[in-house]
Amino acid sequence: MSLEGSPQSAGQAGGFHRVSFTGKASEYFGIWIVNVLLTIITLGIYSAWAKVRRNRYFYGNTVLLGRSFEYHARGLQILIGRLIVLGAFVVLNVIAALDPVLVLLPTVVVLIALPWLVARGLRFSARVTSYRNVRFDFVGGAGGAFKAFILGGVLAVITLGILTPLASRWVARYVGSNLRYGGKAFDSDPGLGPLYKSWLLSFLIAIVGLGIIAFIVVMNLSLIVPMIETPGSLTVEQQIPLIYSAVIGYVVLFATLGIAGLFYKAGVRNVVWSATTFDGRHRLMSDVSRTRYTWIAISNVIVTILTLGLMRPWAAVRMARYNWEHTGVTFAGDVGELFSKIEEQGSAVGSEFMDFEGFDFGF
Repeated sequence: MSLEGSPQSAGQAGGFHRVSFTGKASEYFGIWIVNVLLTIITLGIYSAWAKVRRNRYFYGNTVLLGRSFEYHARGLQILIGRLIVLGAFVVLNVIAALDPVLVLLPTVVVLIALPWLVARGLRFSARVTSYRNVRFDFVGGAGGAFKAFILGGVLAVITLGILTPLASRWVARYVGSNLRYGGKAFDSDPGLGPLYKSWLLSFLIAIVGLGIIAFIVVMNLSLIVPMIETPGSLTVEQQIPLIYSAVIGYVVLFATLGIAGLFYKAGVRNVVWSATTFDGRHRLMSDVSRTRYTWIAISNVIVTILTLGLMRPWAAVRMARYNWEHTGVTFAGDVGELFSKIEEQGSAVGSEFMDFEGFDFGF
């Protein structure tokens, strides 16, 4: 079965159909520069509307079967959600400042509320997204969010990354299996084997970086030991090599961990998307190259920095185009019949979300 092709009409038979991205950097630059300027002028208030304009552009240029996605959130919803969260943080910190016994109150409240906020955020994002005039939905609760995002993250950290694939699996199951479209369910169940296979390469990259840092430390032990034993004993000339070594060590650390993270992110995307189905019959697919994805991400950052941010629109469009053009769906049966049924059922489901989608709390 060939994986090549452009968006096709929904009247064709099932089979593999790739997603495409039609956005252009020159078009998005106009949106981006206005967003930046207005956000600065309004001291950040306009950032809520900037997010809406940005998402509407990217969603509107993401095309499947000749039809694009749509983003329906309003700037006021996002602004109110952010103000609620900001106000809560201010109140909690004032209470903690007035009573030192409650100094940990903000942290405790955030940890308790975070799973609920994450679940609400995912529901909001789904409900303000539509395809072929049918809204998505998300039905996951706070308990699943706690396991996926809090417990999974803690386990990944305390095991020095060894259980990261397990955490990734929990997140994929929680998000993928609670997503709905037109009343029909998605399901995602990536295997631990493929996730660990992707993780292993990233782990080896991180080990190489740590090995280089260890070598740098060993090479400078003759200077490090006296500095620790007798602070101030090194001359300025002796400190210069240590400074250079420290800078090199930090660069190596952030570079290798960054590359390892990007490799893992791309690998997990392939595994999770390719293990996701819709309505039990139609299968999603991702085939991004980990090397190419990493190169695009790194070069985007470098170009953005060198141009003082002016190439940020180009970088965003470049990454979006690569990701979506390496994403597809294999439909079982007649595609036109499938979406006709979804549109009939989805019109009733979607009407529930037209007047009130809630607020975006930024999580």
